[in-house]
Amino acid sequence: MNSRYFTEEHELFRKSFREFLQKEVVPHIDKWEKTGTIERFIWEKFGEMGYFGLNYPEQYGGLDLDIFYTVIFLEELQKINSGGFAAAMWAHAYLAMTHVAKEGDEAIKEKYLTASISGEKIGCLCISEPSGGSDVAGMRTTAVKKGDKYVINGSKTFITNGVYSDYLVVAAKTNPELKAKGMSIFIVDRDTPGISATKLDKLGWRASDTAEIAFDNVEIPVSNLMGEEGKGFPYIMQHFAFERLIMGINAHARAEFALDYTLQYMKEREAFGTTIDKFQALRHTYADMASEVEMAKEFNYSIAERMHRGVYVVKEASMSKLLSTKIADEVIYKCLQFLGGYGYMEDYPLARLLRDSRLGPIGGGTSEILREIIAKMLIDGKEYKPAAK
Repeated sequence: MNSRYFTEEHELFRKSFREFLQKEVVPHIDKWEKTGTIERFIWEKFGEMGYFGLNYPEQYGGLDLDIFYTVIFLEELQKINSGGFAAAMWAHAYLAMTHVAKEGDEAIKEKYLTASISGEKIGCLCISEPSGGSDVAGMRTTAVKKGDKYVINGSKTFITNGVYSDYLVVAAKTNPELKAKGMSIFIVDRDTPGISATKLDKLGWRASDTAEIAFDNVEIPVSNLMGEEGKGFPYIMQHFAFERLIMGINAHARAEFALDYTLQYMKEREAFGTTIDKFQALRHTYADMASEVEMAKEFNYSIAERMHRGVYVVKEASMSKLLSTKIADEVIYKCLQFLGGYGYMEDYPLARLLRDSRLGPIGGGTSEILREIIAKMLIDGKEYKPAAK
C-alpha cells in the first residue's frame, strides 16, 4: 500500500471491489467480449453497490468520497482484462455523468444523475464526429433554437455506450459562426425521435458498444440545455483533463496487470533446463519495464492528488495520457513476446490485452494532439483556464 495516497479504508475498498469483480463480472467477460453486449443486470449491481456514485454528492445517492477511491475503481477494472467492459463503466460514470453533475441544473440532476448513480440509466458522451476526430472546435452538429425547442442535426462517432445507453450528452453548435465559442451541451433521451445508432466493429474493446450516431431533426426542450449556451467548448476542455488522467491511470494499471501475469508465467515456464525468470536478458528487460510503469504510476497519483485539491492540471493530465499509454503499449508488446507462441493465442490474456491497449494513444485525444497541446503550453506560453461553472 502506498500510504502517501491510500489509507486502510482505501485498501479495504480495493479488496471488496476486487472480490465483487471476480464474483459478478469475470464469469461473464468472455461472453460479453464475443457478443459486444454487456447485460443490463451488471449496471444495476454496480449501482446497488454504490460504485457509480463514488465521487458524486450524497443528495443524489452518491458517496462523496475522495479521488483515490476512483483511482482504485479504475485500476481494478483494468485487471480483469476487458478494456471494453472497463470503458463502458468509466465512460458512463466519468464522461457522461461528469457533465450531468457539473453542468446540469437541479431538475436534470434529479432525473438523470440519481438514476445514473443507481444504475437505472446508462449515459454516453457524444463529442467526436466522423469529419472531425480530435478537432472538437471543428464539429458540424448543430442545435438550432426554434421557440421552446432546440432542433439537433448532425452525427457523432466512436461513442462508447452509444448503442445501449438511455441518454446522450451531446455537444452541438448553437452559433456555428462563432466556431468554438458557439458550442453548447445538451442532454437527450435515447427514445427521442430522429436518433439512430450504428454499432462499430472494433479491433479491441470488444465488450463495449461503440457507435456512430445520427441526429435527424431531433427536437428537445430548451430545458435540456446544460450550463450556459455557448460555453460548451470550455466545459468539454475542462473535463478533458479528468478523462486524460483516467486514461493514464488505466494505462499504468493494465501494464501492471501484464507484468504480474508475465512474471508468474516466467516462474513456471521452463527452457534449457531452468525457468525463464533466470535468463538475464528477460530479467533486465523486465526490470526496465517495471521501472517505467512505477514512474508513470507515481506521476499519475501525484496528478490525482493535485486534481483533488482543485488544481487545473490540463498540462499534467495530457502528459499522463501521452506517456502512460505509450509505456503500456510497449510493456504489453514485450510481455507478449516473453510468452512466445503462447502470447499469440487467444487462450492467454495478453492477446486481448494487446488489442485493448492500442486504443490508449488514440481515444480521448490522440498522442499527436496531446503533444501539440503540451508544446503550446511549454513553448508558446498558452494558458488553458477552467470554465466558470
